[in-house]
Amino acid sequence: MADEDTSPMFQIQRIYLKDLSLEQPNSPAIFLDQQQPQVDINIGVGADTIGKDNYEVTVRVTVTAKVGEKTLFLLEAKQAGIFEIRNIPQDQLQPIVSIACPGIVYPYLRAIVSDICTRAGFPPVTLAEINFQAMYESQMAAAAEATANGAGGSALVN
Repeated sequence: MADEDTSPMFQIQRIYLKDLSLEQPNSPAIFLDQQQPQVDINIGVGADTIGKDNYEVTVRVTVTAKVGEKTLFLLEAKQAGIFEIRNIPQDQLQPIVSIACPGIVYPYLRAIVSDICTRAGFPPVTLAEINFQAMYESQMAAAAEATANGAGGSALVN
């Protein structure tokens, strides 16, 4: 039984919608405008320790659609997951939390964004696939550069 306690474990505890906001400040008049909107999408990943061996990983998105200076809609969503990760070497923990966990959570966020846009009366916004490994490596390179320049770095992706 002692071997069981030291074996590596990665388990999804829960996937859930943490936050959702939709604003349509210029409705209903904006629905009469037939111009193609400009859509801006910003995506981020965050991770927090929430007890021994449990991590909450959040993928957040902000979608802003405008026609000229008028906002069609502003959608903000956070999809999260709680993951139990035990007996993983410290040098492997950060990549799991920053790459594997967001990769599990992100498809749920993509579906919610598309669905909410459609339910709000707009064409669906389909978020592109994300290479979380490339995102992580880019952030680690930026953190290493900041550390080399004396700015410091962060332990978990924010």
